[in-house]
Amino acid sequence: MTTTISLDSAAPARLDVDALVIGVVPTGRDGDGVRPAAGAEGVDEALGGRLTDALRAVGATGKAEEVTRVPTLGALPAPLIVAVGLGESPDAEALRRAAGAAVRALAGTRRAAVALPAATAGEVEAVALGALLGNYAFHEFRTGDRKDPVEQLTVVASADGGQQALDRARTLAEAVCLVRDLVNTPPSHLTPDDLARTAERVASETGLGIEILDDKALAEGGYGGLVGVGQGSVNPPRLVRLAYRHPEAQRTLALVGKGITFDSGGLSLKPSESMAWMKSDMGGAGAVLGALSAIARLGVKVNAVGYLALAENMPSGTAQRPSDVLRVYGGKTVEVLNTDAEGRLVLADALVRAGEDDPDLLVDVATLTGAQIVALGTRTAGVMANDDDLREKVVAAARDAGEAFWGMPLPAELRKGLDSAVADIANISGERWGGMLVAGVFLKEFVRDGLRWAHLDIAGPSFNQGEPHGYTPKGGTGAATRALVRIAEDLAAGSL
Repeated sequence: MTTTISLDSAAPARLDVDALVIGVVPTGRDGDGVRPAAGAEGVDEALGGRLTDALRAVGATGKAEEVTRVPTLGALPAPLIVAVGLGESPDAEALRRAAGAAVRALAGTRRAAVALPAATAGEVEAVALGALLGNYAFHEFRTGDRKDPVEQLTVVASADGGQQALDRARTLAEAVCLVRDLVNTPPSHLTPDDLARTAERVASETGLGIEILDDKALAEGGYGGLVGVGQGSVNPPRLVRLAYRHPEAQRTLALVGKGITFDSGGLSLKPSESMAWMKSDMGGAGAVLGALSAIARLGVKVNAVGYLALAENMPSGTAQRPSDVLRVYGGKTVEVLNTDAEGRLVLADALVRAGEDDPDLLVDVATLTGAQIVALGTRTAGVMANDDDLREKVVAAARDAGEAFWGMPLPAELRKGLDSAVADIANISGERWGGMLVAGVFLKEFVRDGLRWAHLDIAGPSFNQGEPHGYTPKGGTGAATRALVRIAEDLAAGSL
């Protein structure tokens, strides 16, 4: 990230910036009033007590994420006030979204100060993180017609622990934006080897250990899922293992990410309209890489390993065929009835391998099923686990991190639909119902007995095809990155 961010305890009305962001909340019984929120002290006075009237005159309501611009006409050093709605009962997520919406609206501005409620370290982190995430833009392939992000951001606050909170927000934002960049990068520029080399660079920068298995090593090692999915492409598969160790760690977390750098569906070809955004099918691997980079930089007291299962799923004369049988790592055989159900095949290899690290908790994250979007929409991820208490704790950890996850079951009766006449298991069921759950049931077969495991399906939340909202841009979102970091912190603390 090229944006700089700092704290300033000065009165907001005195800051010499190009735009000043303040919060507003609705007032009045009928919701037709508005007033400045905490953090904007002194601004109304500097405007001669006319701020509320000015906000009403331009239609401000205080509705969450509503952005209203008011010129200061020389009354403040800042020529522009940007008032963002916080809603009626703003919490940390409301602050994140408000800061993101306001800063995103200031694209093309050089200097901006954000004076939202920030009386505690937690509020400072929320405001700073929302501002940084809302300031994101992916301009790698644009040669013109672009508005660059705000260059200098200032968070107005004097809370105890504010600087540490700001530093943490910066670390989380850098991790999320790394994932967004990877998801937004076109497949012409992000093959499995490209992503593996990016992981190598991140590992070097953060002190992570790294091992990369190429296609020859995968074949020799018996990683039939990765080899099978990748055999139709001229860009061969990779398995990346990342490792972080803390000298005081008492628990080990294993993370596994699906990394299909482009998913055509293979010979079970997708419709063209479904294929257009399949550069995002590596969002799970991206989230694991981003999370491990943040875990290392934050010094979380946990040992963590991460596996990026990387392949490109393409149709060709060498591609796997429907009815082929693969032998995944560990020896179990899988009948491939649909080559577009490829993510679960590469995850099977990585889940078995991750189990050999004897972790206290295994979590996989994947853009796995369209059924997740049908069931939960585009903003809420699904969580399945082999332990109900674990599932709810993962949901709570994600919520605390500001991400929307929802617990889902793994009905035992769905396993019968995966029976195969020729192999140990088929990769799809003969029934169309409960596809998200069926995929989870399939993955559960590759988790060793006694190992606590959770599966995160982020198919919808990983890529925003609609308009930007809050701190979420169009395109790659970095979904699950913050949740994985919080899961690591909760495991380290013994609460998960």
